[in-house]
Amino acid sequence: MKYNFDEIIPRRGTNSYKWDSANDADILPMWVADMDFRTAPAVTEALKKRVEHGIFGYVRVPDSYYHAVIHWFGRRHNWKIEREWIIYTTGVVPALSAVIKALTNLGDRVLVQTPVYNCFFSSIRNNGCEMISNPLIYEDNTYRIDFDDLEKKAADPKVKLLLLCNPHNPAGRVWSKQELIRIGEICLRNDVWVVSDEIHCELVFPGYTYTPFASLSEEFRMHSVTCTSPSKAFNLAGLQIANIISADADIRRKIDKAININEVCDVNPFGVEALIAAYNEGEEWLEELKSYLFANYQYLRNYFNEHLPDFPVLKLEGTYLVWVDCSVLKKPSEEIVTALLEKEKVWVNEGSMYGEDGDNFIRINIACPRQQLAKGLERLKYAFGQLS
Repeated sequence: MKYNFDEIIPRRGTNSYKWDSANDADILPMWVADMDFRTAPAVTEALKKRVEHGIFGYVRVPDSYYHAVIHWFGRRHNWKIEREWIIYTTGVVPALSAVIKALTNLGDRVLVQTPVYNCFFSSIRNNGCEMISNPLIYEDNTYRIDFDDLEKKAADPKVKLLLLCNPHNPAGRVWSKQELIRIGEICLRNDVWVVSDEIHCELVFPGYTYTPFASLSEEFRMHSVTCTSPSKAFNLAGLQIANIISADADIRRKIDKAININEVCDVNPFGVEALIAAYNEGEEWLEELKSYLFANYQYLRNYFNEHLPDFPVLKLEGTYLVWVDCSVLKKPSEEIVTALLEKEKVWVNEGSMYGEDGDNFIRINIACPRQQLAKGLERLKYAFGQLS
């Protein structure tokens, strides 16, 4: 490999949310979704150049920013985006909140497919809406969509939106074209807007293909809003940059108003430069990263098969977040996570934070050097041995 993803880069003492949130320096964090790898060298060089200028005033987002986004999604995913469809903001979660504010009224209902990214819940609640769950069906070591239940719940006239997670966190699914088409047809029939969080879109493994929901048809494009960011693929979450993509001019005006109401309309110069560099020059690095992450997943799966066979590892089609079934323990996931911290000082996410459907599971972040992953798995083995 040209890039060294095996390098151990100390992060403690850098005000890292992932590493510095624990008081105990011996705790190994495998929870929050950021990576323990340096970003692509092209991004680092672009940021160095910007820092050397030494003045960090308000930023005007240049044409080159829009060109980078348009070219990236057109080249990699065959999705033709127009410049005027793009609204920049500080992150995908603020984007989702602004879109919900724009497309709903107080008391409206929003569909989610649980277990799902926990910030969906707060974004819905904070906008005065009610969350309605379309639980995913867990079988054969993966999840599938309950389309009958989705049809039934989408028919509720108070349901205005479906928050789609594509690829799905934490289930690790990369929804197929056929699944996305069925979702879209149900939502069109019931006048439900699809708001698609596609932040993990670049992190897809061999045998699977990410499809932008809005790219599937003109009707889907005009009845959906897509939220994207390079933050997961290029480890840029702290630079706070994301895009909302909507082909409907009236909807964009509503979203733009909501973004200004929420005061997330301004971005910082580093996020702008990082996105441009990542999308224009970071593709080779990204492809090597994906290969490394997939090898990490295979390593973890083989380790569990050999040492922890009672804890099924779900199929990972995309993301770097592994979902593990701990139902054999017959304990709440929050209790399991607390025990893992106390017994072996390894920090993972409890499944219950992604909805009650996730309570038998834990989520493990594998975006780290293999040596670090191996250490974490050893700790999990000993801790599970004490819990069983």
